[in-house]
Amino acid sequence: QVQLVESGGGWVQAGGSLRLSCAASGRTFSSYPMGWFRQAPGKEREFVAQVSRTGGSSYYADSVKGRFTISRDNAKNTVYLQMNSLKPVDTAVYYCAAQKVISDVTDYRKYDYWGQGTQVTVSS
Repeated sequence: QVQLVESGGGWVQAGGSLRLSCAASGRTFSSYPMGWFRQAPGKEREFVAQVSRTGGSSYYADSVKGRFTISRDNAKNTVYLQMNSLKPVDTAVYYCAAQKVISDVTDYRKYDYWGQGTQVTVSS
């Protein structure tokens, strides 16, 4: 089992940047593909990005491609989401998640462990 704790959220003006971090407990962090999701009020949880176990490959939602970058440091048991050129539509609670067995990486129901989330607010 792994426990996940997000940090780095906050308030930023449109066009600004934030870097989210997700720290994982346990010695098996490198065995989990990791994802970032977000959820705005009244909306379903939405896929943002995913990174492979080694960090060698990643996948992004079209809405964030070219603006967001997911990465991981297995030595630090941490996954990151660098968010640039932020827009008001990016406002949401952002969650990191881990998959025990890689499956549809865009489906939040395929992830087994979740953090508590961190709020990101982008003002216009």
